[in-house]
Amino acid sequence: MERLSNRPELKSFRKALRNESTPSERVLWRHLKGAQLEGRKFRRQHSIGPYILDFYCPTEKLCVELDGQVHNDPTASLNDQGRDDHLRSLGIRVIRFENKDLLFGIEGVLERIKAAFTP
Repeated sequence: MERLSNRPELKSFRKALRNESTPSERVLWRHLKGAQLEGRKFRRQHSIGPYILDFYCPTEKLCVELDGQVHNDPTASLNDQGRDDHLRSLGIRVIRFENKDLLFGIEGVLERIKAAFTP
């Protein structure tokens, strides 16, 4: 059976992404780490299949993605859609935020993440 989560061949890439996180990722991680958000544990730069997710909550099967301007490109948008479709096929919900949303309104972002939790 193929390993789906945190495939060994992606380990060095996941580590590099954690070490070179964006300012927005650092801000959000300060609020998600240590199960601070309603007791939900999040993982940072967690891989599922061929994709590395910015943040993933396994108990909620919830992926939180932060997008910079590069995601406004039509090709990147198509890639994001394919990725989201693949994750949804695995039962993983995806919510996306733009980096600027985080830097200018962390509380609103946190509220939207909490709203995505199952009751």
